[in-house]
Amino acid sequence: MQPTDIRDPNYFHKVVDCQWACPAHTPVPEYIRLIAAGRYADAYMVNWKSNVFPGILGRTCDRPCEPACRRGRVEENNGENPEPVAICRLKRVAADNKGDVQARMPKPAAARNGKRIACIGAGPASLTVARDLAPLGYDVTVFEADPKGGGFMRTQVPRFRLPESVIDEEVGYILDLGVTLKSKQRIESMRAMLGQGFDAIFVGTGAPRGRALELPGSVEAAASIHIGIDWLASVYFGHITKVGKRVIVLGGGNTAMDCCRSARRLGGEDVKVIVRSGFEEMKASPWEKEDAAHEGIPILNYLVPKAYVHENGALVGMNFEKVRAEYDERGRRKLVPAGEPEQFFACDEVLVAVGQENAFPWIERDIGIAFNEWDMPVVDAVTHQSSLPNVLFGGDAAFGPKNIIWAVAHGHEAALSIDRLLSGLNPAERPAPAVEVISQKMGIHEWSYDNDISRDDRFKVPVLPLEKALTSINLEAELGFDAATAWKEAQRCLNCDVQTVFTDSACIECDACVDICPMDCISFTGNADEADLRQTLTAPALNLTQSLYVSGPLKTQRVMVKDEDVCLHCGLCAERCPTGAWDMRKVLMEMTHANSPCAKASHKREVA
Repeated sequence: MQPTDIRDPNYFHKVVDCQWACPAHTPVPEYIRLIAAGRYADAYMVNWKSNVFPGILGRTCDRPCEPACRRGRVEENNGENPEPVAICRLKRVAADNKGDVQARMPKPAAARNGKRIACIGAGPASLTVARDLAPLGYDVTVFEADPKGGGFMRTQVPRFRLPESVIDEEVGYILDLGVTLKSKQRIESMRAMLGQGFDAIFVGTGAPRGRALELPGSVEAAASIHIGIDWLASVYFGHITKVGKRVIVLGGGNTAMDCCRSARRLGGEDVKVIVRSGFEEMKASPWEKEDAAHEGIPILNYLVPKAYVHENGALVGMNFEKVRAEYDERGRRKLVPAGEPEQFFACDEVLVAVGQENAFPWIERDIGIAFNEWDMPVVDAVTHQSSLPNVLFGGDAAFGPKNIIWAVAHGHEAALSIDRLLSGLNPAERPAPAVEVISQKMGIHEWSYDNDISRDDRFKVPVLPLEKALTSINLEAELGFDAATAWKEAQRCLNCDVQTVFTDSACIECDACVDICPMDCISFTGNADEADLRQTLTAPALNLTQSLYVSGPLKTQRVMVKDEDVCLHCGLCAERCPTGAWDMRKVLMEMTHANSPCAKASHKREVA
């Protein structure tokens, strides 16, 4: 193998698994260290720069960072249930304890630059575009059909998960930048929008249409059958304040979990979720399923809905067919009848949460915006531009339903494209991120970060007692970590952004680092191709998604090889090294946003 080029900004970025997995590339270890130091406002601002909505995401994020967390991997041999660091809930700690940060927010631009931007929809993607462009002098107007900004974060995430005050605060920070919100204005025509002279238009309207489930009896029982996302919005606006005692929720995603938990709080005594897939195949996050189970809501699987059963015009239940999963030689699943009689479940109401779709009836098909065979706009995956270069899409409106953090990431990328496009630059050329590498050496064997590895298991977030939580749909169910527990949870972070950096010219091949390494991830060996090296190291490197760190030739013509997969970043190799060949260096990466100093650079970067 060739020596590893650690100058490549993506090399160490990939090693910081949580940041690499986060669509917005939030510098997770950095803000966790700040939380451990009690610097909550600083931790909040680190988050705010990347993910825009720390208080909201600290309660609702889909947490792609946590399955990637190195802590879960290195604990695999130390316990039955290895757990990642509670990254998401630590983010909430920063938001809850930050105090007043208004003075630290960017100020409205002193002067406008003459460019007008329209954002359609006031959800997380559009608000991120506005946040990035307004401080640069762009005149940003956000059009929203509802009375307040926030999009589905406000209308479809229940208040027991996300208090409205948190939404008001974090949307307010963006509007305070001089952004104009035109609420209660539903856009009916893209042609009309194009005629208003905006220099760029960003579409962040989400996936607003829930899928119906047309079955025998659906017409007759229509009054008791509700589309999940519409029902949640009706609950938010106060149009629905109670449900029948027996409720069936169809679907296995996070919306289904919000529906069933909301139904319990609105009077549902017998609430059950029924899915056609297996429990493990449900799209809902594991913790969402756990929360439903905690509230006494059963999830019944491998049941395919067949009919709504009604009597005298009233819904009385549903019939289901029991199925089982079969897999072909390519691992593709097929649901086949189990050969059992149909099962009947009584109910008074059904909430259908079997998926969401985009709806663009307001975009005329003869104005130059191309649509694909799924009636979705053709959107460039990097620039977020449509076939009309000054019309961009992001969030669920661009590539279908995902989650808030993906919408934020799309907003950052779209804002960068708009800024470059209107500055006469090529939006397809993405400036490289800013990378800062700082040695943590304070003395011969001392570091400026705490490298002691905590042995604690993951701490559980306290919740309201169930008998109280279920009394109101507006009581937040999770209480969040207190400061003491947050500090202990923060100690579980392995500081993956503090990298082990090797200088081959200083190495005397004494093998002291090999002897001290607790994970056996360092080897001195003859060079070979990657497949052979992975098998011949002190401990075979089996995770092909993580790199091998390979040095140049040493004096004996051997090379140092470190498996990045399970390294603890503990610094013991650097402490033991007698020549300083190993150093611990913190690598901070700042992704390029429209308001970054390097945003106008013309060199390209690879998009992670």
